[in-house]
Amino acid sequence: MTDLTDDGGIASPARALIGDTVRARLDRNPMVSRIDSPHLEIYGRQGFLSGEECAGLRELIDASAKPSSLFSGSANAEYRTSHSGNLSPWNPLVETITDRICALTGLPAPHGETLQGQRYTAGQEYKVHCDYFPVTADYWQQMRTTGGQRTWTAMIYLSPVEAGGETHFPQCEFMVPPVEGMILIWNNMSRDGAPNRFSLHAARPVVQGTKYVVTKWFRERPWG
Repeated sequence: MTDLTDDGGIASPARALIGDTVRARLDRNPMVSRIDSPHLEIYGRQGFLSGEECAGLRELIDASAKPSSLFSGSANAEYRTSHSGNLSPWNPLVETITDRICALTGLPAPHGETLQGQRYTAGQEYKVHCDYFPVTADYWQQMRTTGGQRTWTAMIYLSPVEAGGETHFPQCEFMVPPVEGMILIWNNMSRDGAPNRFSLHAARPVVQGTKYVVTKWFRERPWG
């Protein structure tokens, strides 16, 4: 049952428990490394996808990509200049990758949004934004009844980039360069289950090359 007393912008024992569970699972996985950051729970794993899998996902992105819009549905020629598209969950490769992400994090598949692919060519970027939903946004009332807050983000780099394209966490003062096949996982909530401003991030402009990623966001409750 949806708890409409939770406005999504305050501490939440339910979201805190999700964080505790995923953190414990990732911390005991020897293939996963935690990035040292005092204010953000963020992990990485090299070689999560093979080169062949990355190539297959790049083909799917090229076939479905359209100019990216913001979550509100509006397009912004300056703020988010990439191309993106949702990938069919019935595609065997997408299904395999989705299952692997869920197995790594322990997050239940019904809580996950559709895997989304993004492509950035030279000069394209996505300026600083949050993956959690601001409760002041006009779309929050719909989101709270279709799964609630976004908790964890899982993003996989699908291509090497000659220059630029880093994932920048400005509140934490570090950047992660794209490495083909690497998955980056972070908690958009603080330990008490409230939205964490330190999870704000940006896709830095690509200087040379093309950057491909897939992203999967997880909700606090079953999505949709």
